[in-house]
Formats: sequence, C-alpha cells, structure tokens
Amino acid sequence: MSSSSSSFITDERTLREIADRACKKIYIGAAVLPKPLFVLDHDDDDAEVHGGDAKKDRPKIKCATCSTVEPQDLTATNSLTRYAKVLTSEFNSVVIEHHLKWAPLVHSIPGPIHQTAPPSTRLGRYDFHHVDTMVDFAMKHNMHIKGHVLVWHVTSPPFLEDMTGDEVRECVRRHIFTTMGYFKGRIKMWDVVNESLASDGSLVENVFYRKMGPNYIEECFRWAHEADPEAFLIYNDNKVECCGKGYEGGDGVASDANCNAAPNQAKADGFYNLLKGLVQRGVPIHGAGMQAHFNAGGVKHQRPPTPAMVKRQIRRIGDLGLKVNISEMDVRVSKLPSSGSDATAMKIAAQTQIYRDILSAALSEPAFDGIWLWGFTDRHTWVSNFYYDDAPLILDENYKRKSSYFGVQEALKTVCPGGIVGDLTGGVDSSCYLEADHDSNGVPWGSSWMQPESDENEKELDTTKQGNPDWLQPL
Repeated sequence: MSSSSSSFITDERTLREIADRACKKIYIGAAVLPKPLFVLDHDDDDAEVHGGDAKKDRPKIKCATCSTVEPQDLTATNSLTRYAKVLTSEFNSVVIEHHLKWAPLVHSIPGPIHQTAPPSTRLGRYDFHHVDTMVDFAMKHNMHIKGHVLVWHVTSPPFLEDMTGDEVRECVRRHIFTTMGYFKGRIKMWDVVNESLASDGSLVENVFYRKMGPNYIEECFRWAHEADPEAFLIYNDNKVECCGKGYEGGDGVASDANCNAAPNQAKADGFYNLLKGLVQRGVPIHGAGMQAHFNAGGVKHQRPPTPAMVKRQIRRIGDLGLKVNISEMDVRVSKLPSSGSDATAMKIAAQTQIYRDILSAALSEPAFDGIWLWGFTDRHTWVSNFYYDDAPLILDENYKRKSSYFGVQEALKTVCPGGIVGDLTGGVDSSCYLEADHDSNGVPWGSSWMQPESDENEKELDTTKQGNPDWLQPL
C-alpha cells in the first residue's frame, strides 16, 4: 500500500460527519484534556479578538496530561482553542483522559482544589472542577460522554493500603455513589473497573483484590447500577483485543492442530471468561472496552493483533449479549526500524493499516458500537510522557490530517451507504483478512512492516500480577 494520504480519495468530511451517515450508531470519540481545551496555545490564532500580535506572549502548552487550568491561564475570548475546534468537528464523543480517575479527584495533582495544595487524606473532599468544565463543554456541543474510570488500582488513593478490608469496601462504595451521583444525567456511560487482569488471565493481586477479595469487580458493578440504574456499565482492559483461530472456547486449548494463538491469548481468554462469569451471575454489565494501545514494532506480548483476531474476540464477547468498544486506541511506530530509505514510509504504512483494518474488522461485528482514540493530535499524547517520543495519533502536532486519519475515515465509510462492511485493503481480495491472518496466496497481514519474533524470554520480567501497568512492562 502507499505510504502517504495520496493513496486515499480526498474526502473533506470530518469523522463526525461520516459517522452520522453510518447505518448504525457509532461512537467516534477521543480522550480530552482541560488545558488545551480551554487555554489558547502559543500558536493558536485569536487575531480576531486580540489583534495579530496577541499570541507572542503566550507560552507553549507542554505535558498536558496532568495539567490544571488556573484562572490566570484563561484568555478572555469567545473563540474556541484550535484543540476545541478540531475536537468538536471531528468527534461525536469524548472520554475524560485523566481528571476523573479517583486519585486526581481526591488526593493529588491535578486536584484536590488547587495544584499547590498538599495531598489530601480527607475521604469526602472531591474536586470536580476540571471534569465539570469538560463535561459541560461536551454537552454544549452535543457530544456523548464516557466516564473513565471509577475503580483502577493504579490511580487510586494510596491511603487505601492503610485501611481494613471493610473500610476499603465502604470507601469504594462511597466513591462510586459520590462520583456517579454527581454526574448523574450528564455522564450516562462508565468504565466501572479497569485493568484487573494479569498477563496470564488471572486477577491482579491489587489493593482491591487483597482487601475486598476476588469478587470486588462484581460488587463494583452492582454498586454502580444502584448509583445510576440508567447508566451503561463497561469493564475495560488492555492487551485483550484478540482471539486466535480455534481458541474461541476460552479455555486456552486449541480446537485442532491448525489453530493459531493470539499474541496475548491467555489474557484475552481471561477477559472473555471474566465477562462471561459476570453475565452468568446476573451482574449488571452492558459493555466491554478493549484499549488497543498498539506498538507496530512490537514482538511477543507487544505484537499487534490481526484484524481477524480482533473480529473473533468481538464476536465471542458479543455472543454474551454485551456491546464492545475500542476504548483507548493509539498506534506507536517509533520502535519500527528507523534507518533505511523506506523507514518513514514503513511507519506511515503500518500505522495507517492498523487503524484502518482493525477498525474496519471491528465495525463488521454487530456488537461493536464505537472507538475512542486516546487523544487525537500528536501534540498532546500521553505516549511521550509515559513511553517515549512517538507520533501515535491521527493528527500531527499541527493538527494536520495524517495518513492514519484517512485510514480511520475509510473504515468508517464501510458502514455508510455505498460502503462494503468489513472492507479491507490488501491481499488478493478486499475482505481476505477478516477470518484469517493470511490471504489465499499465503501473504500474512502486515507483512510489509510486522517485525520478526524475538528469542528473548520475557516471562521473568512480567510484573502484571503485581498490578504494574503496561508502560512499566518490557517493551
């Protein structure tokens, strides 16, 4: 495939406009941050309000992930920031990237109350200021809002470790009722529990597991349903996006000798079995989120899944009666080879193909209802703060559409009038990679950029059982 956007038919419509034409309701969303949303950046154009020289004294917004918006930061203008203009034109949905997690609300930067305040140990002290402003902004622009996340051990207050099991249980219950109650009627969709699974598919031995026992996930969903019976409740996890051919049963056993396991088959099976158990016990759960933080140059557990693997995982979860979304997608490319005349072209091709083909395959499943990108411009990506310098999103640092943007656009058009559901590019026919990882000529999906497997043993470096997040795992 071509490495540039010139391989696509020019379409000036936004992603939101295309999604509006889809034959089924599709959330096309992005994670948002308050500072670039409300504060004019150093190169934003506000000449119509302040005159052409107004932006000379504005600082560049850096590391926006955990940033706060102070009164002195706000510019007295009715103009939207460039970030806000692109967000509202391209997306119909938002998810709060950082500020709605538990610790930022009650304990540490960007809350509580003020960024200069010391960490708080007062359990009832919540600072909803930043989330309020983002939620109100999204509602004003007719955007759907997903709350992320109520219970995740990585971003929970550290003082939970000093509590008894009964105290932690009551604290979690109060947090769910407090947060969901505050946003009831405004946030109608929630990631209730996040990343509770280790790489082997078992439960992480985190603070909730140790203090509340292995049924804490079920308890959280039941409390969330009590807090808002009308809310759509989701379980969300990472490295669970794919199921290998012949592994649909969820028991980690291949159905025949020709079966192929997925890169993270054990965790994907754990994800499926966790959801299946919750459904069978009548727990009020409605959806599953598969994060899709992909590393195009990864091997072993970091290897990108194929479209067929993603489709297969969505299909078996959909058979449980749940909706499925891609919840935090970005595609890192800096670990692909950086030398050689075609290195840049390879990175562009890989990123575009992953976005386009994974989304196209996902959209071909009836249970799939949307995709949220973890950001939308390379100017403000968490990857640069938590992993390494990269350009993982669909707009560049100047908000220009990249080839990967047009890949997403093409995928969305497959479920619009005139489109072909499941249409992919590559191989001997347009849909050859929907059910298999190779086309009929034996050419594997991603063959132009997928990296050869490594002989390195990574098991001894795996700390997922102790709850370390993905960015602290071996790369």
